[in-house]
Amino acid sequence: MKLLEFNQAPNPRRVRVFLAEKGIEVPTVQVNLASGDNRKPEFLAINPMGGVPVLELDDGTYLAESVAICRYFEAQKPEPPLMGVDAQDRAVVEMWNRRMEFEILGMTAGAFRNTSEFFKGRIPQSPEYGAICRTAALKRLEWLDKELANREFIAGNRYSIADITALIGIDFGRTTGIKIDPAQKNLKRWHDAVSSRPSAKA
Repeated sequence: MKLLEFNQAPNPRRVRVFLAEKGIEVPTVQVNLASGDNRKPEFLAINPMGGVPVLELDDGTYLAESVAICRYFEAQKPEPPLMGVDAQDRAVVEMWNRRMEFEILGMTAGAFRNTSEFFKGRIPQSPEYGAICRTAALKRLEWLDKELANREFIAGNRYSIADITALIGIDFGRTTGIKIDPAQKNLKRWHDAVSSRPSAKA
């Protein structure tokens, strides 16, 4: 088993943090996005979407998409639970993780993709849409600050994949100047707490 990833990209970090929380170690292979290794025929044969991370299983199966990879490891090692403990809890965690994907990580990534020199000439860019994503991300941080007023973590009183997704999204936002406002005390309290976990260094 090995994890094909790029250590500067947000979604591979999401899997690394998840694995660190589980105490699971998986050998990694770097796929250099900067030099376009993910667009070469040999990698596209593994993942036609060209994205990382990709988990290669011992039987030769390839699993792409970070949450799918996390689900695999959650089933392999249920403790500590990061995706819920029963039907209701799993649904709540899923709900919040999807919100963090769409409203936080998706918006910060959209701002980066559409305004960064990194993607210039690689993909179609719309600076106007990038600005819209940036504004939306800042608004979502205001919203999330209010949500965290009465609970410790994103999906309730237990750390979960929703916290991992939000952490990765907020940290990645720094690339385009999307930051937590000092007045957002609930969000800052949460971010300080999850950032201090050893897994956040993964």
